[in-house]
Amino acid sequence: MNTISNDFFALEYLIDPNKRIFWLYIISSIILAITYFFITKKNTKVIMSSKLWLHPSAKLDYYYFFISYFINIFLLVPFIISAKTIAFSVNKFLYTQFDYFENDVFSYGQIIFLYTITLFLVSDFTRYWLHRFLHTIPFLWEFHKVHHSAKVLTPITFYRVHPVENFLFGLRYSLSIGFVTGIFIYFFGAMIDIYTVVGVNVFLFIFSVFGANLRHSHVPFSYPKILENWLMSPKQHQIHHSRKHFDKNYGGFVSIWDRVFGSLQLSNEVSVMKFGLRKNQMGDYRTLKSLVFRPFINLLIKRKN
Repeated sequence: MNTISNDFFALEYLIDPNKRIFWLYIISSIILAITYFFITKKNTKVIMSSKLWLHPSAKLDYYYFFISYFINIFLLVPFIISAKTIAFSVNKFLYTQFDYFENDVFSYGQIIFLYTITLFLVSDFTRYWLHRFLHTIPFLWEFHKVHHSAKVLTPITFYRVHPVENFLFGLRYSLSIGFVTGIFIYFFGAMIDIYTVVGVNVFLFIFSVFGANLRHSHVPFSYPKILENWLMSPKQHQIHHSRKHFDKNYGGFVSIWDRVFGSLQLSNEVSVMKFGLRKNQMGDYRTLKSLVFRPFINLLIKRKN
């Protein structure tokens, strides 16, 4: 208990490159925001206002950020199977089915590159489909509503996620990373490794530096149209949070999956965005208790009806 508390209050989220609000990602997003407002000459009053950062929805995000940390540590993490376990099982299955495989085609550098980009793309692909299922399967939507109940967006809104959803994303991560790793170990053995920056997959690091924390913000930072067909810009994710566009831009870092499966919305196609759920639903998500228990209550009500 003391170890977990000390780690948290030592601001591990700010010093861990695997976290969205790592200090470098925050600084880079601030620089991009300043650049955006300098180039567009738009008024910065909205994002500098205490009405945004101290909005009831934003304050609820801050409180929930602390509470959900301990919920995840004590109730979720112990039940999520590790990627190592999955990798071992996949590798063992392939070995027993097809016997030993010896690589004599790819060089060490090629193997590292293939493993790095495969991990990134497979993880993003599975993220896309889980996110889409959270919207299209009514049972799962009840839990994902918690995230979309934010009326204003700040980087901490990223963590407004119900524990059930966190569990599903943790399981998705273990399965996708473990599956890819198991296959690569079978084909290439101990030679596998990834290209990293500060210990993070180089592709994930690049996307995190280029505006990841603007995705949940009121800075409509977009990419050129041709680039948004391939990469998900901060504004495209903001569009996804807009009430009329919940069925668009499910992708994490790349927009390829949205383009292929018909859910892509480009930034220049949307000018007005209103965040949050429908007005008659917003009142159900105004307290810490409601963020945790409202999905279960809604499901019970539906079952009775």
